[in-house]
Amino acid sequence: MNEQFRHQTVLLSEAVEALVSSPEGLYVDGTFGRGGHSRAVLEKLSSDGRLIGIDKDLEAVAVGQALTQADSRFQICHGSFAELEQFVGQQQVDGVLLDLGVSSPQLDNPERGFSFLQDGPLDMRMNTEHGISAADWIAEAGEAEIADVLKRFGEERFGRRMARAIVQAREIEPIVTTGRLAHIISEANPSWEKGKHPATRAFQGIRIFVNSELDDLNRVLEQALEALKPGGKLVVISFHSLEDRIVKRFIRKHEKGDTDIPSWVPLTEDQLNASRRLKSCGKAVKSGKEELDVNPRARSAVMRVAVKLG
Repeated sequence: MNEQFRHQTVLLSEAVEALVSSPEGLYVDGTFGRGGHSRAVLEKLSSDGRLIGIDKDLEAVAVGQALTQADSRFQICHGSFAELEQFVGQQQVDGVLLDLGVSSPQLDNPERGFSFLQDGPLDMRMNTEHGISAADWIAEAGEAEIADVLKRFGEERFGRRMARAIVQAREIEPIVTTGRLAHIISEANPSWEKGKHPATRAFQGIRIFVNSELDDLNRVLEQALEALKPGGKLVVISFHSLEDRIVKRFIRKHEKGDTDIPSWVPLTEDQLNASRRLKSCGKAVKSGKEELDVNPRARSAVMRVAVKLG
């Protein structure tokens, strides 16, 4: 693991304050990263409290294993948070924290293949032992599929033009580096936005697709709801609208309860309320000026908190 790539934890105090309600509780950090949130959670726990950390990234897991050796209250699990029910088993938890997206060490290390600013192998996998790399997918995918991924997951309006350029370029030479892919996409982008690299959305779309990020998010939200105790907290930090939309709709769905019951069915208010499983804990939280001055990447962070009803 290369320690030169440091991670700045976003919304650290806000997330931990929202998450931890009982010092003796059991909590899950579904995106351990470099352990910023986890260490802050452990500081709030008593000797009886416990924390389970989960991460796809082997470098993150190595950091977690060191923390496990130093603190017996902590356990690290290698895998996706979409496997939450497997890692938690039959235990009921007091809180689940999800800090979504890609971490600074992944972005800043060109060898991981996430960055369009630095040239490196075109990989983009959070778990390098699982799945297909971005380079292998680009080599095999059809033009229509590439365009769909760029539009659906990257919200890239010029996805078709970019997909056509990618397919034409790979016929000349395989696309195996981030630098070459970024150049191809940039050349195909007819409308460069001020202050934004022209390959930003396309790289986001490919990364989300390669790592099944939105599918995993949908899966973990349902599992977290089942795992939480009544009164337990769900805390999710999102970094783009696709993620936040899923989280917002999930909370709203379980806050409203069963809205499919016909109006003529004779049910009491208590019976209607019984299907409501979550309650939102106020408005979405964003980073303040002080944090943004130190960590500009926090500007897109949105935190939503909900509590499970009894």
